[in-house]
Amino acid sequence: MAAALGALILFPLFVGIICYFRDMDVIWIVFAVLLVLTDVLPLISVQHWTFRVLDFLRIQLWGLQLLVLGVSLLPVIELGNTEWILFGLLFLSFLHNTWLLLPFLPIYPFKRSRKRSMGKESVSVLALNVYQFNKRYEAFVALVKEYDPDIVLTMESNKDWEKGMEELESIYPHTKKIALENTYGMHFYTRLEVKCVTDHYYTADDFPSIEAELVGRDGQLFTFWGVHPPPPSPTEEPTSKERDSELLTIAKRVREKQGPVVVAGDFNNVAWARSSVLFRRLSHLIDPRKGRGFTSTFHAQHPYFRFPIDLFFHSKEIFIDSFKRLRDIGSDHFPLFCRFYFYTGIQPENRGVEKADADEHAEAQAMIEEGRQVKADRPQKAEE
Repeated sequence: MAAALGALILFPLFVGIICYFRDMDVIWIVFAVLLVLTDVLPLISVQHWTFRVLDFLRIQLWGLQLLVLGVSLLPVIELGNTEWILFGLLFLSFLHNTWLLLPFLPIYPFKRSRKRSMGKESVSVLALNVYQFNKRYEAFVALVKEYDPDIVLTMESNKDWEKGMEELESIYPHTKKIALENTYGMHFYTRLEVKCVTDHYYTADDFPSIEAELVGRDGQLFTFWGVHPPPPSPTEEPTSKERDSELLTIAKRVREKQGPVVVAGDFNNVAWARSSVLFRRLSHLIDPRKGRGFTSTFHAQHPYFRFPIDLFFHSKEIFIDSFKRLRDIGSDHFPLFCRFYFYTGIQPENRGVEKADADEHAEAQAMIEEGRQVKADRPQKAEE
């Protein structure tokens, strides 16, 4: 919604720029061409960051497309044959973005399974990329105490954060600590019974993920995954190969699991990106954002430059009771909180479950192999 508001604020500014220049049609054409390209380029199967970063900006670009379409209807713009063709392409791009983003709006009629068959005991999760250089440890501990989740997952947590969160160990008897100084540390806390907890390194020996087999208070066994793959960017990884490979490898592991599954973390990906869609279909998991809203978690300090990259997925055996973004505690991410129940008594319906077809399985496997090739080119620690 912030993107729509931002477009509304920019509308008079955009009109003023056009009116200031003599050749207003040229200005409009430049904007229109750029916005069509920003929709088309992410559709190309190139994993370089210059293509993939546009996936993140679709909400903002969607608002800008609407803005430019609106300006084209003003009398200051004279649409000739070329402009009308470009108008049609821009309108098609706007419709394409609408089609991609609509499922994540509250108005989307997403059908959820009936609530009457769920168990009496809930499980809650609080996940946050704390931002390694953020020093507001007390603010985070206070937030955890306030919401009292059963599971806490932190990302980018190093030794300083581990020390700053020591107070949590009196609340959560079971922990898994992976304190790293490379912004990929991860800490896991829970008060639930733990059957086993394992750290994995699918992409590299310093990019961990956590898998935990837990038992809810009602005795239900389930699997929790905490993930934080590297993003494609000019300052980190030049391509999305490692991110996509790790996520799709986990998706395959998830599909092999019996019983309920929850996956949470900083995916460094948006829900409508191709690799996220493949993750969802390959794992047979459900995105709770559908029909609830974007729940954008990054960037916490820039309201008009936000998108949802802290994602959460769950299996069909789980009913989501609460899913929300919590207050800013100094990180560049907002915390994400979810409370859910397990279905009991009857077999849950497959509402919301999408399954990959043969072509998508082949596409996912090719992306996994490309990421493994990157992994093979760098030094690794001993296999698990």
